[in-house]
Amino acid sequence: MSFGALFGVPKPVIAMLHLGALPGRPRHDRAAGLESIVESVRRDLRALQDAGVDGVLFCNEADLPYQLAVGPEIPAAMAAIIGELRPQVRAPFGVNILWDARASLALARATGAVFIREVLTGVYESDLGMIAPDIGNIAAYRDAIGAGDVALFDNISPEFASAIGRRGVADRARGAAFLGADAILISGPAAGVQFAMSDLIAAKEAVPDATVVANTGVRADTIADTFAAADAVIVGTSLKVDGSTFNPVDPARARRLMDAARSARA
Repeated sequence: MSFGALFGVPKPVIAMLHLGALPGRPRHDRAAGLESIVESVRRDLRALQDAGVDGVLFCNEADLPYQLAVGPEIPAAMAAIIGELRPQVRAPFGVNILWDARASLALARATGAVFIREVLTGVYESDLGMIAPDIGNIAAYRDAIGAGDVALFDNISPEFASAIGRRGVADRARGAAFLGADAILISGPAAGVQFAMSDLIAAKEAVPDATVVANTGVRADTIADTFAAADAVIVGTSLKVDGSTFNPVDPARARRLMDAARSARA
């Protein structure tokens, strides 16, 4: 299925659904349990869908400090939460377990997600240690669990990280496209921080037939300029109360961004 067909519109807006800290992570609220997380995500989901977003992305954003390989408790908890909310999800949805691509694929297979967002190609030094994802084994695992229809969104400029070696964004974009990534993501240095427009343009010029996505820092006042180069956006922080990543979704901010997106697409 083509990227446009996946979301039903050109230049879709995919909005983040940030889960509270999950069991086993330092910030998890044991007293409140999973039900508190379900209810907070339910409120955010309602606000985002009422605003008219084109897709949503469930992510364990609050599981600080992040892990390069998670335990089984993380996809299990996320599957339970998504299962509770699944009847209310009207938009195509993806999943992202930071930073474990195999766990994300397993979660996608269990919940019916249509894409995962992960670092899938390249090698990076990061605040979490060395990220070396091994796309060949990830693709084989996807096939082995029957998740061949789950699209791979590859973050080639991951947050809190720098690429190892001399290959720039353009070369990494070409490599990701050649190795089968369904979308190529360009990020800023941290969640909610705007990417470099020069990186977005370089990736799109390197692989003009590929889907290139702006992954961080998109705002209502910048989305028109972003859409001039990007095929889609993933947005989270700017939709939150006071523009703070871990706050609830602000319905007014979500409506304002979608109004700007529709105007830009028109």
